Amino acid sequence: MPQIAAYAAQRSDQPLVPHTIERRIPNAHDIAIDIRYCGVCHSDLHTARNEWRDTLYPCVPGHEIIGTVVSIGKSVTKFKVGDTVGVGCMVGSCGHCHSCQAGEENYCEQGFTLTYNSKDSNHSHTFGGYSTHIVVNEQFVLSIAHQNNLAAIAPLLCAGITMYSPLRHWHVDSTKKVGIVGLGGLGHMGVKLAHAMGAHVVLFTTSPNKASEARNLGADEVVISKDPKQMNSHAASLNFIINTVAVPHDLDPYLSLLKKNGTLCLVGVPPEPHPMPHTFSLISKRRAIAGSLIGGVKETQEMLDFCAKHNIVSDIETIPMKDINVAYERMLKSDVKYRFVIDMQTLRDEK
Repeated sequence: MPQIAAYAAQRSDQPLVPHTIERRIPNAHDIAIDIRYCGVCHSDLHTARNEWRDTLYPCVPGHEIIGTVVSIGKSVTKFKVGDTVGVGCMVGSCGHCHSCQAGEENYCEQGFTLTYNSKDSNHSHTFGGYSTHIVVNEQFVLSIAHQNNLAAIAPLLCAGITMYSPLRHWHVDSTKKVGIVGLGGLGHMGVKLAHAMGAHVVLFTTSPNKASEARNLGADEVVISKDPKQMNSHAASLNFIINTVAVPHDLDPYLSLLKKNGTLCLVGVPPEPHPMPHTFSLISKRRAIAGSLIGGVKETQEMLDFCAKHNIVSDIETIPMKDINVAYERMLKSDVKYRFVIDMQTLRDEK
């Protein structure tokens, strides 16, 4: 099998270091991709450091992949050599359960195959986009319609679809008032997408200095969530709220902002559960708390095409591969606006 340059975590308490991995020889339905850019998701850090207690080592993170097709299997019909393509959080699923048949592989009842840190069909484990090359079944490869700024498209493969999927599922449009909690890698995409869908967008943040940034991204209003007066001024006024915050916190202040039949959707994954909300806040206006997990292949392609049509990309800082450990430490300090993306040519140049 081909030897591929990568960066990997060998243990939870060690930095990522140069590493060599093997990729399979493409079969009839596979596509071989030279990786050009890979976004850095907070999930990468959680996994590399075993914060979810399920990491398979060595671990090569990365599930926001943009690259070029360099070879295809004999039965591939969707792509050709030279195409610019994307690979997101999934590289496989059972294909026959109800969710897969409905085009929602992200809810595969057998469990979908993660792009990294997952058991594959050969019972080895998957390696992600912190590498120069990847081989993926064509069913999980996505077309890229954007013509420019390919690095900034990479985070759409996770951050973009994580926010797009709930906005579409809860039918956000120009008739809706929508809240986005948090202005990080997820939140800034939520503001852009909800604005493009025509919604009135309210950004909730603990940081007053983010107000002008949020408005530039498309927020109609900015509320400082630590200010009770500002929060109360929006009581029972929103149709839908997406909460991106990945640390445990009180949900009741946000529930109180929902209209009758409103939904608070959680997309952040805290290490410990949120405190239980007051039941009366839910039943008094038939409010709901829900969750959402990325999107299926069809919906992810829809999201990419929507973003191309509306000229939406992520706000990024491009880094060389060798700076990944510094980037992780900066992410922990929220010292990035709003997503790191690795230029994988820098890994090729390390040879």
